[in-house]
Amino acid sequence: MENQQMREISIDEMNPTFLFIWKGIRQKDMEPSEYRSHDYLEIAYIFAGEGKYRIEDKIYLVQEGDLLILNPGVRHQALSCPEAEVPSTEFFVGFSDIRITGCQDNFLPLPGGEYILHTAGELRQRFLKICSSMEAENAVRRQGRYFMMKSYLVQLLLLIIREQCEPMERPKGCAFESANRKYVVEQIISYIEDHYSEKISLDQIAENMYLSPFYISRIFKNETGNAPIRHLINIRLEKAKELLEGGYEGSIQEVAARVGYDDAYHFSKLFKKRYGISPSQARRSG
Repeated sequence: MENQQMREISIDEMNPTFLFIWKGIRQKDMEPSEYRSHDYLEIAYIFAGEGKYRIEDKIYLVQEGDLLILNPGVRHQALSCPEAEVPSTEFFVGFSDIRITGCQDNFLPLPGGEYILHTAGELRQRFLKICSSMEAENAVRRQGRYFMMKSYLVQLLLLIIREQCEPMERPKGCAFESANRKYVVEQIISYIEDHYSEKISLDQIAENMYLSPFYISRIFKNETGNAPIRHLINIRLEKAKELLEGGYEGSIQEVAARVGYDDAYHFSKLFKKRYGISPSQARRSG
């Protein structure tokens, strides 16, 4: 969906029917029979901890701040995550009757057909505040409860949609004076190449560029075929390979640290997956 289409939302299209909320800690897998779809929409927000979801036969790891969009017809099943230090606390909202320009009825889009919106910073806090307000409103059950719940739901939907739109105006001092996508992508690539040895996240890249994480992720993938973090991983592994084949005598742990990884085991797994040989073998072949 194009940004302009995303902005063309009328009040009629933001008039959802609120159905339910549910909050709980995921202690066990849903029953196999519960791997199913339904004819309404669900938003699942991860309040805390870590968990897993099976969505259309693929396993996704979720953690605090993640928001899942489960459109009608999408098969899904919540799974426990025994290896997690803290099980996931999940907050569900069920609703129907939304219409967004350029989409079929009752469909909430995410770029690339994805199911999960990763949030951080202010956006995460806003989601948390709205979901907490819905939970509190549901508990007291005062007059007008349904309309209060619906108003919170509309805020959630608009935040999700806004996160996918390019800002109408850039803040002063923005590093990008050009709206040209190729220029933006070139700046992201340059930033990654200059900082690959540091701890970098998509949110950090986006904050440095004064842009939405979803916006830069979408245009970067459209222009390069890769997500920004995948490009970062590729750069790190290429630099590590150059070190190993160039005679660098430091340990594998030191090689990993020089290209931005604290965990040598994780680094070695990524390296072998990319090149088909371990870092130690790359060193011997260099």
